[in-house]
Amino acid sequence: MTVVDLAGKRVLVTGVITKDSIAFATAEQLQRCGAEIVLTGFGRARRLTERAAAKLPRTPEVLELDVNEPGHYGPLVDQLRQWWGGVDGVLHAVAYAPEDALGGNFLNTPPASALTAFQTSAVSLKQLGAALLPLMDRGGSIVGLDFDATVAWPIYDWMGVAKAALESTSRYLARDLGPHGIRVNLVSAGPLKTVAAGGIPGFERLAEAWGKQAPLGWDVTDPLPVAKTICFLLSDWSSAISGEIVHVDGGFHAMGTALAE
Repeated sequence: MTVVDLAGKRVLVTGVITKDSIAFATAEQLQRCGAEIVLTGFGRARRLTERAAAKLPRTPEVLELDVNEPGHYGPLVDQLRQWWGGVDGVLHAVAYAPEDALGGNFLNTPPASALTAFQTSAVSLKQLGAALLPLMDRGGSIVGLDFDATVAWPIYDWMGVAKAALESTSRYLARDLGPHGIRVNLVSAGPLKTVAAGGIPGFERLAEAWGKQAPLGWDVTDPLPVAKTICFLLSDWSSAISGEIVHVDGGFHAMGTALAE
C-alpha cells in the first residue's frame, strides 16, 4: 500500500551518481509513489547517472546540469517546459568540497576551496529554485539534503560551514518563494555510505558514533528512511511546512554527544 500519493507530480532529481546514493533511493520511491521524474548529471559523470537511471523501475531521462555553470539552467528549464509544461517538486542533492577543505585542515584551507564548497553546496539551492520558479506556477516543493550544521564536527570543516549556509539559504528561499506557493525544506540525514561520504576523511568515525548514540539506532547502509521523508515533503501532505529542517538520523541530534571523546 502506498502511503504518500505522488501521482501526477513532476519531480526533478539532482545528485544521482550510483544506486547507493540518497538521491537514487528517493528517485526509486518517487516512482513507486506515482511521480514522474527526470534526473540531472553533467560531464563525464553523466554516464554514471545514466547507468543508475537504467536500474530504476522506469528509466527516466537525464538532463545536463552543472549547478556551477550559469549557462546550464536555461536549457534545463526549456527542456522541462517542453516535456512537462511545469514542475511540482525538486530534490537538491548536490554538495562538494575540495579535499583540502576537509579532514582537519580548516585553518589552512585556501579561500578558493572554501568558496567552491559554498558555491556548490549552498548557493546552488538558490540558483536552482530561482531558475525553476517560472515552471512552478501551480506551487510545489523544493527539498535539499543537509547534515546538522548547528555544531562543529571533526573532519567536516568547510563542508560544515557550507551546510550552515545551505540551512540559511533554505530559510530565505522559503521566504521568497512562499508567496508563489512553493515550500522549501531540508532533510538532515545521519551519515550514510554513499559516494559523497567516501570523499570525507574519517567518515567511519562519524558512522560509528551514530550507531552508539542514536536512540533508534542507525544503519549507515540504508537510505530508505531518508528517501521516504523526502517523498513526504514533496507530497501535498506537507502543504503547510516550509523553512523546516527535518532530522532523519535515528534521534542522534537530540542526544548529548560524546563524539569528541
